[in-house]
Amino acid sequence: MTRGDEYDVLVIGGGINGAGIARDAAGRGWRVALCEQGDLANYTSSASTKLIHGGLRYLEHGEFGLVRKALRERAVLLRIAPHIVWPLRLVMPHVRGLRPAWMIRAGLFLYDHLGGRRHLPASGVVRLQEHPAGAALDPALQRGFVFSDCWVQDARLVVLNAMDAAARGAAVWPRSRCVGAERGDGCWRVRLRSAIDGREQDVRARALVNAAGPWVGRLAGDVLHDVPNARVTLVKGSHIVVPRLHDCGHAYLFQHTDGRVVFAIPYERDYTLIGTTEVAYEGDPAAAEASDDEVRYLCEAVSRYLARPVVPDDVVRTYAGVRPLHDAQGGDASALSRDYALRLEAGSAPLLTVLGGKLTTYRVLAEDACARLARVLGGSRTGWTATAPLPGGDLPGGDFDAFLAALRRRYPWLPQATAWRMARNYGTRAERILGAAQCTGDLGEHFGADLYEAELDYVVRHEWAHTVDDVLWRRSKLGLVLDEQQRERAARWLEAFVRA
Repeated sequence: MTRGDEYDVLVIGGGINGAGIARDAAGRGWRVALCEQGDLANYTSSASTKLIHGGLRYLEHGEFGLVRKALRERAVLLRIAPHIVWPLRLVMPHVRGLRPAWMIRAGLFLYDHLGGRRHLPASGVVRLQEHPAGAALDPALQRGFVFSDCWVQDARLVVLNAMDAAARGAAVWPRSRCVGAERGDGCWRVRLRSAIDGREQDVRARALVNAAGPWVGRLAGDVLHDVPNARVTLVKGSHIVVPRLHDCGHAYLFQHTDGRVVFAIPYERDYTLIGTTEVAYEGDPAAAEASDDEVRYLCEAVSRYLARPVVPDDVVRTYAGVRPLHDAQGGDASALSRDYALRLEAGSAPLLTVLGGKLTTYRVLAEDACARLARVLGGSRTGWTATAPLPGGDLPGGDFDAFLAALRRRYPWLPQATAWRMARNYGTRAERILGAAQCTGDLGEHFGADLYEAELDYVVRHEWAHTVDDVLWRRSKLGLVLDEQQRERAARWLEAFVRA
């Protein structure tokens, strides 16, 4: 199909799985469209713990295959997106009465070797009184374990996949809700409704992908008239943000007395991100928020390890997301697999349903999904995304530090923190924002912190940003540092720009 609103593949859901599938499918030469009811990464995919990791605690549940797959993907994402994915060292203090030291050592040995480790340091044992991360901890804690994982800017990972899909010919429609779909004449007829002006459009597609995340079941039953033969359990994960707990660059992995673990991670330079909880959820995923009980839980979980306790009054921001976990047999949320399942209904109008999954393994999920679609649509069954950099990720030699140094030499007037944020958010595309500017005044109107008109212009034109929340909480995290008046000024600029 090659004309008008006719496509080979229509992907419903603009989270990480949907964006990843759209990118992979477009690169295989199919005519692809992606629709999302809100902004890209509006919900679950911007509400993660911001880690690209194997999932150390999944080893306790015997999920060696998932951990191996995730660790291999960790290396892939470091290679194709070195600007928004970077190494992180984590310290896990040892506490008697919880997991024994031999178990932690065995788990870390497996973690080091399951997926291969070329560019990240090995795990080890540290004396906390002598380690920089020990300064913020309770002095009674004497020994800990240190290991490697990676940090990611989760919402930007989604946007970059969508950008690459669009560069390869895909149509990307944020704020376009699927309100009707039916099979007929060898294709799907789908009706989309704009959340901006209420207008509707009809789209035809040879195959449909239900990648609606926590809405996957509702979309299947209410719109697609499909009853999945697999169960999805919705689990809410909440996070809190507090002022920076320590000055070293390490993160913490704290064991809680209930058997779960809680991360405390350096966040946006001046803050610490703490999470997550796991609470069964039955409401509207769009309305998920951290409860007072969850805030207290997270504060208490980290405070038992810290020299200075964290209390709810320290919290400057909370957020929550709803994860759709593939529940093959039913069970406790903490024990449910974070792996994905794909269900393909072949025939004259195929339907592929995406169940579960985690941020780290989105790319291999997308590759698997497209290989299955190729069986019924024809076309390439060969994956290609493991070696193609995401937009801005084509750093010379993959060396972020060298790229940042070169950026600072080209724009010596740019404050150090601003240069770092530009490089981390946009990679080689930072130069499309900075252009020929010779000073900050050349970047246009200043909205506060280091947000200028040139950046707003870029994310509207190239990244589908439409509202101030799109910019301040998903394309960046500048909402943490702009005050209410500054946010309102940015919102007015965006409204005027979009209207024009």
